[in-house]
Amino acid sequence: MYLYGAGGHARVIMDILRAAGIGVEALVDDNPDLEETDGTEVLHDASGLSPFIISVGNNRIRRMIAGRLECDFGRAVHPRACISPSASVGGGTVVMAGATVNAGAVIGRHCIINTNASVDHECVIGDYVHVSPNAALCGNVHVGEGAHIGVGASVIPGIRIGRWATVGAGATVITDIPDGATAVGTPARVIKTDGSDTSFPSVAEADM
Repeated sequence: MYLYGAGGHARVIMDILRAAGIGVEALVDDNPDLEETDGTEVLHDASGLSPFIISVGNNRIRRMIAGRLECDFGRAVHPRACISPSASVGGGTVVMAGATVNAGAVIGRHCIINTNASVDHECVIGDYVHVSPNAALCGNVHVGEGAHIGVGASVIPGIRIGRWATVGAGATVITDIPDGATAVGTPARVIKTDGSDTSFPSVAEADM
């Protein structure tokens, strides 16, 4: 496996892959000053390499990089994650230790299901979504492309969270969240609705 991005998120994914018995051949990063991360070589050209996992935490940056890479994408699933046989996990997605993905859930491409997150039955998670540590999505929750569910957030059954929306840390979501909105608090309330643009920062702006 190759990883695109050589920062802290890459270190976590390397640990996951090693725990799963999958070797990491090299990392790729746009920073020419990086030569290695935790003893693994850092390259600066992805041409001809495959398969990849994009090891960047920023959802928009992952989408941008995925659009320019011509390769296959692998998955990283920690052995201590619990994934139902009837659930599906898209290419490029990372499922971290302690995470649970229950029956009939559909996880899109290039998602992050972070440490101890819970995705319950029949949830549908769009591409490039990040479900942060200890967040809990109850049954039949739909999360749109690129949304970020903050650490420790809770979402009751049947809720729809829009594309590129943000749910703040510790929020309790009991009503639908529109595209591009930011919602915080308990119960969660929308405090910002102007974040629905799909512009993407440069790779240099990412937390690699």
